[in-house]
Amino acid sequence: MKGRYTMLEKTQRVKLIAIGLTLCILFIAGCSSNGVKENESVNPPSNTAGNNIATPSLDDVDYRIVSTTVAITEILAELDLNVVGIPSTAKSLPERYSEAVKIGNPMSPDMELVKSLKATHVLSVTTLQHDLEDTFKGLGIEARFLDFTSIEDMKNEITKLGAEFNRVEQARTLVASYDKKIDDIKADVAGQQAPSVLILMGIPGSYLVATENSYIGDLVKQLGGANIVTDSKVEFVSANTEYLHQGNPDVILRAAHGMPEEVIEMFDAEFKQNDIWKHFNAVKDERVYDLPEDFFGTTGNLAADEALDILAEMLYPDRKG
Repeated sequence: MKGRYTMLEKTQRVKLIAIGLTLCILFIAGCSSNGVKENESVNPPSNTAGNNIATPSLDDVDYRIVSTTVAITEILAELDLNVVGIPSTAKSLPERYSEAVKIGNPMSPDMELVKSLKATHVLSVTTLQHDLEDTFKGLGIEARFLDFTSIEDMKNEITKLGAEFNRVEQARTLVASYDKKIDDIKADVAGQQAPSVLILMGIPGSYLVATENSYIGDLVKQLGGANIVTDSKVEFVSANTEYLHQGNPDVILRAAHGMPEEVIEMFDAEFKQNDIWKHFNAVKDERVYDLPEDFFGTTGNLAADEALDILAEMLYPDRKG
């Protein structure tokens, strides 16, 4: 595959911006799965007397945190932190934030509303930095963009948040859970042949190929899988089935975003109508898998450990665990 995508990558940034808009508006709504790990303690900031809702701890009083994505919001809940602003989303957010102000879509938050909250910390993700940073700066809002593009980057960000907000133990516990999950899976599959993998990232009407620099690509890499696209520095490249067939992957993973059912139908039609797919080893061996949208977003999120388990079953069907 080496050298096959050089020309395609030159136009990739423009394509990714357009696709990012669709992904964020229709699916990401916070660059996250709807997670399954919620902190069940109800502890939103409130000055309503007599309602038995806990007030913020002394550690929290000086912080007014606005979280602009679902992934960040879920992690802050796991770290036992209060927030004053959360993203608007159809996904379920931790109950403790039920009284927080909804500040709009992660891709285009209501900047004036964010400013009115007098936040001490506004948190977004690096995948949205190109689109949001100048607007934040123009309004005098100092935003921080967390890097969730890989498991390792996400763990580093969690550790930094724990240190900054006096939640070191909570952060250490969360990070350790991901380390243990990866170690356990690697032990379970020790001695098994690592598969070669092709990852297709689809939205309604089109799809791209995810490289090992993408979040899902990183999950595959963490479990020992070998992405057939190895010569790219970007997260996604345009699909060319002739080139992809040269890599002839053992496994094909299809990530459907935006409108998952519609995208899966699109993938099914493509695999039936484009004759070349039937020559792929993964198709002949019936090792083509659709990744559940709730666990496989475009950036890291709280459900990463569940995603690793799901992925391990696809890459290593003889896994002992």
